[in-house]
Amino acid sequence: MIQTAAPARRRFLFAACAIAGATVSLAACATSIFPFIPDHYTFSQKQVQDAVQRKFPYQRTVSQVFDVALTNPVVGFLPDSNRVSVRLDARFASPFMPQPVNGVFTLSSELAYDAATRAVVLRQPSVDSVAVSGEAQVYTQQINAAAGLLATQLLTNYPIYTFKPEQLQFAGVNYEPGTITILTNGIRVQIVEK
Repeated sequence: MIQTAAPARRRFLFAACAIAGATVSLAACATSIFPFIPDHYTFSQKQVQDAVQRKFPYQRTVSQVFDVALTNPVVGFLPDSNRVSVRLDARFASPFMPQPVNGVFTLSSELAYDAATRAVVLRQPSVDSVAVSGEAQVYTQQINAAAGLLATQLLTNYPIYTFKPEQLQFAGVNYEPGTITILTNGIRVQIVEK
């Protein structure tokens, strides 16, 4: 009887291992076969840079006083304040200034999800700093005001990423972006069920 029990026990252990192996194999297959919606998307600095770059170069007359040309946007991330920054080269010209002035200004913006367009957009951009050269520093207050107005007109609700419908739907369930977090190397957008 002892001899019969040992082979029966071995067959049982072998069957149990085979079932466990099949279960693990099926679980591995399920992950690669079914495209489950991820719990977040992360956008790189390059993706955001490319989106913002499409808006430039940009020229505009502000308040009928300043002709402003903006070029060379450089996107940065401010994780401590959960904002995106954009540094721009600027050229200001005005009949009130003896000659055009070159400068650099930096603005920052919150990000938000706009459900109507399915896009992550810039919200409430504000000018953080303006640096102008030489004699133009006497016009810094006016240049700051012009830069602030331009930043608001130019970048408020500007989309940096637009989701495709299939990215926000799976098996008849609708999803939407939730919390948006600025990281040091990208932007993480949480995906939650509607």
